[in-house]
Amino acid sequence: KTDKQDTAEQLVLTENQMNKPTTVTTLTSLRWRVGLLVLLFLAIQMIPRALGQPHAEKQSRDVKIPLLQQHDVLKQQSAPSAPLEPAGCSSWAATGSLNAARDSHTATLLPNGVILAAGGFGVSGVLASAELYDPASGTWMSTGSLNTARAQHTATLLPNAIVLVAGGFDNTINVSASAELYDPASGTWMSTGNLNTARTSHTATLLPNGMVLVAGGFGVSGELASAELYDPATGTWAATGSLNAARRLHTATLLPNGTVLVAGGTGVSGTLSSAELYNPANGSWTATGSLNSGRQEHTATLLPNGLVLVAGGGPNSVSVTAELYDPASGTWMFTGNLNAGRQQHTATLLPDGMVLVAGGFGPVGGILASAELYDPASGTWAATGSLNTARRFHTATLLPNGMVLAAGGLNSAGSDLASAELYGPCNPTPTPTPTPTVPPTPVPTATPAPTSTPTVTPTPTPTATPSPRATPTPRTRPTPRPRPRP
Repeated sequence: KTDKQDTAEQLVLTENQMNKPTTVTTLTSLRWRVGLLVLLFLAIQMIPRALGQPHAEKQSRDVKIPLLQQHDVLKQQSAPSAPLEPAGCSSWAATGSLNAARDSHTATLLPNGVILAAGGFGVSGVLASAELYDPASGTWMSTGSLNTARAQHTATLLPNAIVLVAGGFDNTINVSASAELYDPASGTWMSTGNLNTARTSHTATLLPNGMVLVAGGFGVSGELASAELYDPATGTWAATGSLNAARRLHTATLLPNGTVLVAGGTGVSGTLSSAELYNPANGSWTATGSLNSGRQEHTATLLPNGLVLVAGGGPNSVSVTAELYDPASGTWMFTGNLNAGRQQHTATLLPDGMVLVAGGFGPVGGILASAELYDPASGTWAATGSLNTARRFHTATLLPNGMVLAAGGLNSAGSDLASAELYGPCNPTPTPTPTPTVPPTPVPTATPAPTSTPTVTPTPTPTATPSPRATPTPRTRPTPRPRPRP
């Protein structure tokens, strides 16, 4: 090597030796910094645990999962599919059975929320028994018996919480003029003044003044045009204006203006389409617009909008049609057809404004278990849960909890039913207990002197004069206990 090379190598070695401590110092400093950063990172990660919170990484994963689930839900909701109803809604469930099988009876909601079922046709004939349904326990309990066995009568809850029962067929299958009062406090019945005219298949309507209007029906000589008023204060009946057309198996609806709309039914010449209005102020009847289709054994329901919905009916061709009466114009207009034609069914206004129609007699001679709902907003009917037991001549009562109790009736074999069932709407809204709109009137303390009683001794119901209630063969009563159906 030359001297220059040696000198250069020595300079390089010397420079390396001089730079070596600096490099070591730099590496050591870097390691300390990295260590501090690691410790700081670990300390930050320990803070959530010290506060009892989940680990940050786990928390972030937990947040992502529900976000994905929400996205899936939104996708499902946006899909064009029919809405699902809550489980158990719009369906019927069995409840306690009546102590006595019965049809053509009455069912009255009492102020305490209990249902009073009274009379009707039973296995052994016309019934005098009565019983109470307790919605809290779902059971029936016997109460005092009627003084007079009766079927196809009327029952009206008076402002003083007493129930007035009037007319009907008695246990000798004669048309009755008797009436009686049920006192829920004592569970007993007390006779009150007799009707001026014996009648069955009539209507009874509580007026705003506390009086009860009884109109039409079937008497000892056929269809009736007469009407009368019951005064709870005196326990007596007084004649009022007569209907323009004698009729039975019609409907009577109290309108918001205090007048009573009577529609359809069967008259002397057959099924009626006529309708008329009773004015309590002067006791007179005035003709109003006629139904578009004559009908009997139909239903009439006052809707929240003030219109009256009439649905179904007979006689020989069971109708699927329904129509609305407008009190403002006095006219009728068709609305959506029922899914199944029916008569001898029930119609119940639900708390949500829908109308539940259930059971009845169908167009092909069968008893129906089907039920459907009418929506006033759209004017259409939609099928809902079917009854567990097909039935007609049953009762349907809205309970304070928004459910509907269907009880008794006749089944497809023509046998009386003791079964009962409850319909649960999807959005049951508790209904307030009815309160009297008229100050209570005293209950008669003794049997009032009867008003003029019929001068004609009741005789068995004519079988030829009245038109048959339905098509003969499929709708006759069982031969062991034939019952008159005027």
